[in-house]
Amino acid sequence: MTDKIKKTNDEWKACLTEEQFHIAREAGTEPAFTGKYNDNKDSGIYHCVCCREPLFNSNEKYDSGSGWPSFWQPLNNNKLQEIKDISHGMVRIEVRCPVCDAHLGHVFEDGPRPTGLRYCINSASLSFENKK
Repeated sequence: MTDKIKKTNDEWKACLTEEQFHIAREAGTEPAFTGKYNDNKDSGIYHCVCCREPLFNSNEKYDSGSGWPSFWQPLNNNKLQEIKDISHGMVRIEVRCPVCDAHLGHVFEDGPRPTGLRYCINSASLSFENKK
């Protein structure tokens, strides 16, 4: 297991944009259909924007119609942190980076086979590395 990365809010603010900080460190959400990776069809790996931990492979990305990048499983079945979220008058499962605790989005049980899961992830919580 990789050691946890811990930084102060000021340290995170120094290396993230205002939007990235709000979403990844304060559990914000970008508006649907506005994220830069929602329509990305390139092959590659999606990393945590905060710590560069590899999180998702483009092979597991699909168009859920939700307005956010959606994946049916994490990279190499990586174990993301899952936290019960009862905000906004509903019960959801928040997913966070296992290395730096960045808020990524939520996971729902309405995805495609083989997992039946939909990891609904904010583009601002991700960076993308094209396969060359």
